[in-house]
Amino acid sequence: MATIGTVALQSGEGASRCPQEGMPRPSDSSQLECLQQFRVTKTQLQRIQAGLLCAMEQSLKGQDSPAPSVRMLPTYVASTPHGTEQGDFLVLELGATGASLRVLWVTLTGTKERSVEPKSQEFEIPPEVMLGSGQQLFDFAAHCLSAFLDAHSVKNQALKLGFNFSFPCHQTGLDKSTLISWTKGFRCSGVEGQDVVQLLREAIQRQGTYSIDVVAMVNDTVGTMMGCDLGTRPCEVGLVVDAGTNACYMEEARHVKALDEDRGRSCVSVEWGSFCDDEALGPVLTAFDRALDHKSLIPGAQRFEKMIGGLYLGELVRLVLVHLAQHGVLFGGCTSDALLSQDSIPLEHVAQMEDPATGTACVHKTLQGLGLSPEASDAELVQRVCEAVCTRAAQLCAAALAAVLARLQHTREQQTLHVAVATGGRVFERHPRFHRTLKETVMLLLPECDVSFIPSVDGGGRGVAMVTAVAARLAAHRRILEETLAPFQLDFQQLKVVQAEMREAMIRGLRGEASSLRMLPTYVRATPDGSERGDFLALDLGGTNFRVLLVRVAEGSVQIINQVYSIPECVAQGSGQQLFDHIVDCIVDFQQRQGLSGQSLPLGFTFSFPCKQLGLDQGILLNWTKGFNASGCEGQDVVYLLREAIRRKQAVELNVVAIVNDTVGTMMSCGYDDPRCEMGLIVGTGTNACYMEELRNVASVAGNSGHMCINMEWGAFGDDGSLGMFSTCFDASVDQASINPGKQRFEKMISGMYLGEIVRHILLHLTSLGVLFRGQKTQCLQTRDIFKTKFLSEIESDSLALRQVRAILEDLGLTLTSDDALMVLEVCQAVSRRAAQLCGAGVAAVVEKMRENRGLQELTVSVGVDGTLYKLHPHFSRLVSATVRELAPHCTVTFLQSEDGSGKGAALVTAVACRLAQMSRV
Repeated sequence: MATIGTVALQSGEGASRCPQEGMPRPSDSSQLECLQQFRVTKTQLQRIQAGLLCAMEQSLKGQDSPAPSVRMLPTYVASTPHGTEQGDFLVLELGATGASLRVLWVTLTGTKERSVEPKSQEFEIPPEVMLGSGQQLFDFAAHCLSAFLDAHSVKNQALKLGFNFSFPCHQTGLDKSTLISWTKGFRCSGVEGQDVVQLLREAIQRQGTYSIDVVAMVNDTVGTMMGCDLGTRPCEVGLVVDAGTNACYMEEARHVKALDEDRGRSCVSVEWGSFCDDEALGPVLTAFDRALDHKSLIPGAQRFEKMIGGLYLGELVRLVLVHLAQHGVLFGGCTSDALLSQDSIPLEHVAQMEDPATGTACVHKTLQGLGLSPEASDAELVQRVCEAVCTRAAQLCAAALAAVLARLQHTREQQTLHVAVATGGRVFERHPRFHRTLKETVMLLLPECDVSFIPSVDGGGRGVAMVTAVAARLAAHRRILEETLAPFQLDFQQLKVVQAEMREAMIRGLRGEASSLRMLPTYVRATPDGSERGDFLALDLGGTNFRVLLVRVAEGSVQIINQVYSIPECVAQGSGQQLFDHIVDCIVDFQQRQGLSGQSLPLGFTFSFPCKQLGLDQGILLNWTKGFNASGCEGQDVVYLLREAIRRKQAVELNVVAIVNDTVGTMMSCGYDDPRCEMGLIVGTGTNACYMEELRNVASVAGNSGHMCINMEWGAFGDDGSLGMFSTCFDASVDQASINPGKQRFEKMISGMYLGEIVRHILLHLTSLGVLFRGQKTQCLQTRDIFKTKFLSEIESDSLALRQVRAILEDLGLTLTSDDALMVLEVCQAVSRRAAQLCGAGVAAVVEKMRENRGLQELTVSVGVDGTLYKLHPHFSRLVSATVRELAPHCTVTFLQSEDGSGKGAALVTAVACRLAQMSRV
């Protein structure tokens, strides 16, 4: 085949050029060979898809050295429309339609039913401005804005403007964008490497006529995606094939290295026009592509775009027609000056000539306009040339789009990706077959994806206005969210106040004065020292299941054998005698199973109900909880009731040594492994703490030497109003709906039974303000306790992507966007963070009191901890520890997670009591 680079620009005298008479007409081989070059196989398309996908991933990771073949540019558009956006917006569109500039006034009404037609005006950009200085171009733009506003009698008000700038840019913010390189025939000096938004602002200031705030810089592709009508599936991809071609899509922010953000999504502009993978693209480049590139304004650049964009399709067709004419295949071997002139066949003519219905007539009209006299066979071949060039363009575009969709499918881990692609640009608008070929090719390359293509509603106008409106909505919603969560953000001084209030309540409670902390003596006088030995029984009663344990304490190890027994509801609700007889029957059964019948082993009884202890083996039940209501027990010593049941059984001998609170058991369980463990903490469904206090400070127990473990019952801290300044309206709502309004206020701000409810009330509030779920209230959120505290742990898990967070919430019946999921995450974080900080302030109060009790400059102490919230929440334990370090800088506190404090701990309380009793006898 002859080279065509020089042929394309040949010109000469006269209207047409014909071969000399008598020259033989060539065969159809030139025609076939020429059109064959534009055929692309499925394998070639797959290679392009894979190559582009690889280039995308490298660019997202910042691996773009020495120069990226595809720029993945963050656009700082963080959300797609809700459909509720409203207001008046000014739009300036530059570069989307070639050598023209458009100004629009767009009114968004927030509803589909009521729409207002945009006002718009187009201004032709003079060639000298397109190729002049940057100041000339932007002054021209500012002048057009003023002329438009003057013509439409807009009052001198503060106007919000979205700037549609359709050139490759590097954005560092929604309103900060640096031009990388000019395309589409623009070559204004002094602009590349500059912030085009700032250049526009300066030009508007120089104009000095109107107050215009440039809110967002938007390229036409992003505008196309944002201007898409909301359908049944999210529109998260934009595709433009106009003078040039480009795409954008909503990427997970954590995958975009340039953003340094790990939450939410961000729209990324895929500048795929510059894709130039020689291995993938080389085989489909024709001699015509090379000739076009050689004579373009930017040789060697935007190679992919030059095979797809509307600015180039007509020129490719012209080059092929010249080639065929000069080889005698077309027009009897004749050419014309017009045909030999660069860019003489525009995109519009290509689309018209390819039309199956009216194409023949359009071919004749177009060619005659070029000074040619086509025959019938010429018209048919010209149509085939147009079809070959445009089919290849659509297929290449489909391969690139398939790369984007494959990326989405992979990152969202969806077996079938359901997505809408917004399409825009003159090629789509004027060339129906291009769209059809694109869709068919995408289905061929990605049969597992369910893709719908939706024409964008004026992406450059309405879409850019929508970006501006969405930015305004997000900013407003952000302000409301921050105001709502502000009371949950506790600073150092506030936490110091909580610490001081608890310290005062502890002192008053120890003295027997009025206090929200009851500070109950447990009569546990020592923690394990490692010398404990022997076999012990332990009972654990705290719910519908009851455990009996055999705990063997040996040197350096504790072995546990346990059996779980159920407590039927009729027993839990029956008489006290029935309940304790059932407990003893379970103990007897356990002893028989373990070969312990007839042995009288020391027994520790974990009884996880509110009790007032009068001794280590005396505990008065204050009231039943957790579904128990056995009669004749409240106000009675539960150890006495157990001993009476043992006496009635007669066949069993048991030595009940201690009644143990589960918090104390937690401390003792950890204390066996770490002698420095002198505090116990439970943060689960409820919360409580205990610690070793100086006996001299415990007014209700005689003696001035030694220590005693104090059960703080700190869940009631603040019931006297001392936490009022930290309580929010959401806490008040949760408290009022509880079974004990006004009580356990500290517990209701910390523990697992209540955190989910606090979150639910916040979500209801934000929904009522339209910040969440598009303002649509659901029955789900109206249901009490529907939002479990375990959801906070799952939602805040670092290992879960936002997609999985959405799945958790959708399982609750909530229909939400990625923005909603991100806000729900922030709500959960605020509530759980406050809970952890309050808990930490309480621990700090305790360890600081222990340090001062002992007159120490520095205290090293361990805290035994149990409870599902503390153990399962991904950040709770870290936040508690950090708060203690901040509030108690002179205390080195180690947190140890307890293993079976209710069983092992009860046995160790008994073991320590036996050790102390033996020492006193000696």
